[in-house]
Amino acid sequence: MGSGSLEAVKQLRALMEKGGYQILGLLVRNVNSDEPLRSDSFHNVHQGYPDETLVRFLKARDWNVPRAHNMLVDCLRWRVENEIDNILAKPISPADLYRAVRDTQLVGVSGYSKKGQPVFAIGAGLSTFDRASVHYYLQSHIQINEYRDRVVFPTATKKRGDYVGTCLKVLDMTGLRISALSQIKLLTIISTVDDLNYPEKTETYYIVNAPYVFSACWKVVKPLLQERTRRKIQVLQGCGRDELLKVMDYSSLPHFCLREGSGSSRHSATGTESCYSLDHDFHQQLYTYIREQSLMQNPVAPISQGSFHVDVPGSGTEESEIVQSIECELQKCGYQNGINHSIEAIKISD
Repeated sequence: MGSGSLEAVKQLRALMEKGGYQILGLLVRNVNSDEPLRSDSFHNVHQGYPDETLVRFLKARDWNVPRAHNMLVDCLRWRVENEIDNILAKPISPADLYRAVRDTQLVGVSGYSKKGQPVFAIGAGLSTFDRASVHYYLQSHIQINEYRDRVVFPTATKKRGDYVGTCLKVLDMTGLRISALSQIKLLTIISTVDDLNYPEKTETYYIVNAPYVFSACWKVVKPLLQERTRRKIQVLQGCGRDELLKVMDYSSLPHFCLREGSGSSRHSATGTESCYSLDHDFHQQLYTYIREQSLMQNPVAPISQGSFHVDVPGSGTEESEIVQSIECELQKCGYQNGINHSIEAIKISD
């Protein structure tokens, strides 16, 4: 980190010490008037690495200290007002509903990179998000974010002996179709939540098994993205196995990258366990952790059904411009009306 970057971190730290944490304290008192001042929110964000966290927010705002300060304060305000610090004690129940969410929101951890980063596999093409409300899918997404930050990253850091604060994401486009019209609202919400509250958590996005329609849209979208975002995205040929083996071992490859033409991203065609499966170690550990946290907070009361509602600010102008450009390009190509909604499912946010 250069001298200019170190100075920016120093300035942002001073701003937070001067006013940012006091704002958080007032918010906590307003939301829970009987509770004393606490700093759970910022600790859950930095996990013992506050300067590295300040760097993430500075990067997200192009090293502009006042803008990074505003972003971090807004993030902490969002966490307090929406009780994000308690979301890992809010199970999605009953079990059948949780299984329905997992079956239609395909995500899992397939292993770790050679630098110790968790590898998240995402079935972007086959996730349908059609068996629960938007609130349950958003709750599930934030819970995975929080479990990653509070459990997966600290465990990876301890194992490696060096700070691990980013992950890799491999997005499988197998099965991408033009019929996913209902996804547009949810995916815009998820994109906005990640962009504003979990910045710079992903080092690289790898796109694999991309059909022609993705390639056509990527040519339109790529020039509209910020350079910082473009550098993170790699569209790989086929299943991407050879390129991915440069950054991870074979045992950490997602099941849909093990061989060309492996078919559906829901199930492994090679006999290995799909990382989307509820029987996979990651999902078993996540499910157990949330239930244990819930019982610690409410040891007697039964787990009640009900989604965890989270307020989400509006999406940005860059996102709107991207969607409009995709619409125009697809009209030129003669695709049917509505395909742009399906393609939005694969857009990437910082």
